[in-house]
Amino acid sequence: MFRKILIANRGEIACRVIDTCRRLGVATVAVYSDADRDARHVAMAHEAAHIGGPAPKDSYLKGDAIIAAAKATGAEAIHPGYGFLSENPDFVDAVEQAELTFIGPSAAAIRAMGLKDAAKALMEKAGVPVVPGCHGDNQDDRHLAQAADAIGYPVLIKAVAGGGGKGMRLVEAPGDFDEKLQSARGEALTAFGNPAVLIEKYVQKPRHIEVQVFGDGTRAVHLFERDCSLQRRHQKVIEEAPAPGMTEEMRAAMGQAAVRAAEAIGYAGAGTIEFIVDGSEGLRPDRFWFMEMNTRLQVEHPVTEAITGVDLVEWQLRVASGESLPARQEDLEITGHAFEARLYAEDVPAGFLPATGTLTHLKFPQGARSETGVRQGDRISPWYDPMIAKIVTHGPTRLAALNRLERALAATEVAGTVTNLAFLGALARHEGFRAGAVDTGLIARDIEALTAAPPVPFIARALAALGAAGLALPGETAQGFTLWQALRRTVQVEDFTAVVEVLSSHARRVAIAGDSGVITWAGDGWRLGEAKWPARVVLTGDEVAVFGPDTFRWRLHDPLDRASDHAASDLTLSPMPGQVKAVFVSAGQEVAAGDRLAILEAMKMEHTLTAARAGRVAEVLVTPGAQVEAHAALIRLEEE
Repeated sequence: MFRKILIANRGEIACRVIDTCRRLGVATVAVYSDADRDARHVAMAHEAAHIGGPAPKDSYLKGDAIIAAAKATGAEAIHPGYGFLSENPDFVDAVEQAELTFIGPSAAAIRAMGLKDAAKALMEKAGVPVVPGCHGDNQDDRHLAQAADAIGYPVLIKAVAGGGGKGMRLVEAPGDFDEKLQSARGEALTAFGNPAVLIEKYVQKPRHIEVQVFGDGTRAVHLFERDCSLQRRHQKVIEEAPAPGMTEEMRAAMGQAAVRAAEAIGYAGAGTIEFIVDGSEGLRPDRFWFMEMNTRLQVEHPVTEAITGVDLVEWQLRVASGESLPARQEDLEITGHAFEARLYAEDVPAGFLPATGTLTHLKFPQGARSETGVRQGDRISPWYDPMIAKIVTHGPTRLAALNRLERALAATEVAGTVTNLAFLGALARHEGFRAGAVDTGLIARDIEALTAAPPVPFIARALAALGAAGLALPGETAQGFTLWQALRRTVQVEDFTAVVEVLSSHARRVAIAGDSGVITWAGDGWRLGEAKWPARVVLTGDEVAVFGPDTFRWRLHDPLDRASDHAASDLTLSPMPGQVKAVFVSAGQEVAAGDRLAILEAMKMEHTLTAARAGRVAEVLVTPGAQVEAHAALIRLEEE
């Protein structure tokens, strides 16, 4: 076993690796950018090395700086985590040339699976079923369009060097192909430095089921499957293991195919074979096809660990240090069921736009595995993926594990930024999902119901008023009041005004818009008649948050704050910090509502900004390549 390793990553995966290293007595070295100087993974590691500026290209993608840090600190090996350099074969070569160990597969294995078209050809040769498609080197627009016609619509355009839904577009009709092709290429070039794409048949009732494999360079085993069908824009939201509806016959067929795939390339370490499954007639062993192999640890690996009892990071360290496979296939078995929900800082009503902000309050639930790279007081940076945490639950049955996930999400508290917490809770309660009727189109079909704002009960508004008045805990009776006057005051919150009156240390009367009630302390929460709400009210800066079955957040009213003089429809604002990748209009140009104005690149994704109304462009306030802050004015239309 190694004595010291360097972790070439950040955030929750770096913290996850450090946890296992601590248990095994392995010293750790963290690396950090300017933006991560005070990050949680830096604080957790035994020592840390600065490697550059906040942009990934200036830090976490600088292989030479990372290797130099490993040599300088006496690390024997480098764990890549996932993302960044984890699937870069040139980096693996450089690590080995520096006489260090790469904790992962060989460069040859990564190259064999790194390009989707070449990987599919290799899998066909190994006897692994693949999806019909066009995977050749010919990238001519006309050739690709003809291939799509031959395959039959709908088709998927996919970046050959891609992953995480980037560089991927669904095309449902021939007339949309050219525009979607150019969009996919542009995003692929930005994300991976490679604009090449492939074309695949789009499965109408698709399920995304992947198999965890582990090899030692000669032999491989599988650690069963994960169902990752609950996706939004081809990005996973909630994962589970095992897959609902899985039969022993199907599991055996997929597991054998996955092991053949791993052994065909002499795979060493943890990897995932991703399959697309036609679930229109249940799970059948002749209805799954190879999509790609991820030659690294996956974000969702905790659900596999939960059902197998295996620490995959420990296995990585053991195999990389020269040991053979820690277990035989017959030693592995499934116990119970597990779910993982990805908690992000993102604005769901605004189309799941990534968000930033300072985590003024952060509390994770008891009884669940919470993997995170942030702490209360940390800032969600515009430079990296806005994940806050992964919430993982396990139970003896699927329904028990899902019930635990629902309760864990309800007990999670985040203030200081918008999150997808309510969306995750709605998914956990979704009748179809609870019944196991999952496919990759579930979220898109029910998106309106899943993203609908929950009704705000009077008690939630009343508690927000108590929080704003500093009276959210029993015994708080004097804050904000004046001697010789009644214990009553008016507070103004974002969209309502309340009158709060203190009746006793354990009772308050609150009146809002003609509705009023007496709220009393019930020992572990406030009660209004039969309605009870946990006493989790947090006031931070200019925001008050009320946590309970649903989370509600309000801004406090600032009487000195004046509205902008510009009409919102006249200005196109940047929805988040990012870089302007393209501008499609110029001053004097006429535009229609919905026309593309610009593309903003932020948090590793492209966001198209469109005109809110028809009009004439008065000013273009930015140029391509400009770095802008959230709410920066980009384009102004002439006043109507």
